[in-house]
This record gives sequence, C-alpha cells and structure tokens, in this order.
Amino acid sequence: MSINEPAPVASPRLSLSSLTDGIVRSIKFTGEEIKKAGAKLNTIDTTYISPNKYNLAFMLEQSSWYEHYRLGSNDGQSLNFAPNINTKLGVYFGWRWIFLGLSFDIKDLIGKGKEKAPRKEIVFNLYSAKFGVDLYYRKTGSDFKLSSYEKFNLSQSYTNTQFNGFQSNIKGLNAYWIFNHKRFSYPAAYSQSTNQRKSCGSLLAGFSYSQHNISFDHTQLPEEMQQQLSPSLKFHSLRYTDYNLSVGYGYNWVFARNCLLNISLLPAIAYKKARINDQPTQSGTDWAQWIRDINFDLITRAGITWNNSKYYVGASLVLHTYDYRKPTFSMTNSFGSLRIYMGFNFWKKKEYREKRNKKGSCPSE
Repeated sequence: MSINEPAPVASPRLSLSSLTDGIVRSIKFTGEEIKKAGAKLNTIDTTYISPNKYNLAFMLEQSSWYEHYRLGSNDGQSLNFAPNINTKLGVYFGWRWIFLGLSFDIKDLIGKGKEKAPRKEIVFNLYSAKFGVDLYYRKTGSDFKLSSYEKFNLSQSYTNTQFNGFQSNIKGLNAYWIFNHKRFSYPAAYSQSTNQRKSCGSLLAGFSYSQHNISFDHTQLPEEMQQQLSPSLKFHSLRYTDYNLSVGYGYNWVFARNCLLNISLLPAIAYKKARINDQPTQSGTDWAQWIRDINFDLITRAGITWNNSKYYVGASLVLHTYDYRKPTFSMTNSFGSLRIYMGFNFWKKKEYREKRNKKGSCPSE
C-alpha cells in the first residue's frame, strides 16, 4: 500500500455485529451473576429443608385485618379504639419468590361497604433463606368504635359505640436476617416455597423503619366524656417516625409429616421522633432528653401449614405492636393480619423434571 492510499474503513456491518455480540454477552453474564447470587442467598441443608421444585403457584386466600389503638394520659385516663375486622378474598399467582394477585373486600362484594371510607392496604413480602423484607402501607377507614375506656365517671355506658373521629395511616419497612438459614426456613412457614423436614430454630436480627400519622377529633366523643377528658388527650394530630433494632428467635416445629408450626418473636428497642398538633415534641441534645424518645416495640409471627411440595394449605398471623410514651401522653397501636390459604404448585423446574426412559414412557412421581 502506497503512502498516499487512504487507510481501510471498518465495515459498519462488522461493527454492529460486534456491538450486538457484546450486549448479548453482557446480558448473559449479568443473568449468570444474578443466578449465582440467588443460589448463595438460598443455600440450604437438604437434611432439614427440601427446596421448591416448581416454578409457578396458584393460591386462594382469605385475609382478615386487625387494628387497635390505646390513647392514655398521665392521670391514668385512657381511650381504646378499634374498627370492625376487615375480611378479604384473594386470588394469587406466584413465580418462585413473587406473588401477584387481586383481593376483594367481602362487604364491597355484597354491597354493604359502599357508604364507608375505604381502607387501603399494600403489602410486599420477600422471604429468602438468609433474609426477609416486609414493605407495607395501611390506611384505616371510618368504622372505628370506642371499644373501652378508663377513669371516666359517666351516666351511661359508651362501650362499642361508633366513633368517626379517628383515622390513621402507617407505612414502613421491616428487614431481618436469619442466622441459621441453612437449617431453618421462613419461606416454609410463610410463602410455601420450601419444606421444613426436621424441627429447627434460629436467632433473628432486624431493622425497622415506619411513619405513623394519627388524626383524632375529640369533639366526636359523647358530650359528658368531652367534659371530663384530660387536656393531654385533646390533640388533633400525632405524627411520629419510628426506627428500631430487634433481636429475637424463631422456631419451626415439624409435628407430623408435611406439617409445620412456626412461632417467632422479635422484641425491638425503638427511637421515636414525634410532632403533636404539627408541633415538634420537646427535645434536646442531652442524654436525658434523648433517652425519653426510646421506647419498645414487638413483632410477632405465627404460622401453621401442611405442604407436600405439590399442594398446600395453612394459616399465618403477623402482628406489629408499637409503643409511644411521653411524660403526659402515651399511645400503643397494634395491627396485624390473619391469612388462611390453600393452593398448589405446578411446572417443575428443569433440574427436577423426570427424564423419560428409553421406551418413551415417563416414570410416575
């Protein structure tokens, strides 16, 4: 080639092909790394736990939502509010860790809940072998009742009377680590994606963050109750943020073939910052003020299930309890859900499919 001849130009087709191959290789590499990370997060001891052999699942569920709020003053006066238990029916399809579906309020289906302000609930749960995550948002409706009260001198009983002056919404995140994850399975009790074969327990540790917004209109109380109400209970809004660290224990008891009972308790030490009537509560930089913002919470889980890896049926309870205390005012709020479900798994994973024999027949399972 002479000095004056131009250098050859790379073929556009060749460059595009190289770019496409590079993208494909990157996607494959990323997929392989995700698969490896997933395998590490779900490493188990198969003597204690049987892995999920299926890709997909179908489930029918009935769920009930429970709430309770207790407002208290420094003189011992208290008010307790609770709505009617909310019951829903749901249909879900699952792919490995993820369940998607629809749920319907039974009262709405039969036309008795249209006049009430609707409750809203969004929940996402992830249970892997090593860790779990709960994301939730709950907004109450308008069907609270005054369930009980103390330190009032009244001419008649107002227990279980309708009260439309209370509403709340809560949003938060729970994350927890399972130390004995190779032998203890949370998914076996709460997502039916594995089977616990031998009884085992584990130490649990977690972190939680939540925001609570409470609105309270004391003028909706009976008139004679308003007249006796403690000044510290005459607020209209309470907003507080809760950060907590928890350490607890969970145990899976295999009490019969394919039958499992789980109970776990996670007591938590919590730091709360609040605004009452949109004003910050008294605070400071000294240790005495900081310690006053520390309270205690509790997360309780219980589940019972029968699962033969193909079909399953069971029930689970998850209960959150938050405690907020100041010298003149206290509030304890609890909410939980009870689920009763049944379903089946299908479409076996490739590694668990039985190979056909040479004659073309397939051995029975």
